[in-house]
Amino acid sequence: MNNEDESLIEFRNVTKVYGVGDGAMMALKGVDFKIAAGEFVAIMGPSGSGKSTCMNILGCLDTPTGGAYLFKGADVGKLTRTQRARLRRYYLGFVFQGFNLLARTSAIENVELPLVYRGARASERRRRAAHALDVVGLKGWEDHTPAQLSGGQQQRVAIARAMVTDPSVLFADEPTGNLDTARSKEIMELLTTLNRERGISIVMVTHEHDMAEYASRTIVFRDGLVASDTTNVATSAA
Repeated sequence: MNNEDESLIEFRNVTKVYGVGDGAMMALKGVDFKIAAGEFVAIMGPSGSGKSTCMNILGCLDTPTGGAYLFKGADVGKLTRTQRARLRRYYLGFVFQGFNLLARTSAIENVELPLVYRGARASERRRRAAHALDVVGLKGWEDHTPAQLSGGQQQRVAIARAMVTDPSVLFADEPTGNLDTARSKEIMELLTTLNRERGISIVMVTHEHDMAEYASRTIVFRDGLVASDTTNVATSAA
């Protein structure tokens, strides 16, 4: 990764077309934005607005049809499949609405999983996973399986798993979608703490305006374009 561009993430006139001919559908119609290291950005928009396509490209699950997606100055669209997989493994963390934990596996083993893919030694995996669980407030819960944890605790395990590799950015896709109001607030406060105190960049998709208010900036998609890009003054001043 080179550092020619000061932004962590940049979309330059990104387009995405699915299908061909008369059946072609343009999901993104020329999207431009930058995200700096250390930012907490919420992405919003109605169904079909392009926000999910945007997140798939950001997470290296898809590539643009046109334009460029730059990550730390590198054009992701020009990377090979293997290079994109390596980018995901070493630079990106993911948190999902459905937690995506292994049901019969303990919390600490779930958190260790990304380090297994990296080939880390067992002792290092265990040490780093235990520390990550401590950071998210689950010290003492290492041996519990998902069935023995509340929804909020399961999402904390998922966040610990996402941050155990010290990623440059954490992508959160509706992280509070399966939680009640109290647990949602806990998770958003945790994400805010990780952003402010540990400097982890966060890009979060949400349908909930009260959750987006935790972010320092909100990008709204509509009809495949960025409809607005605003700073949350109250959050930024906090």
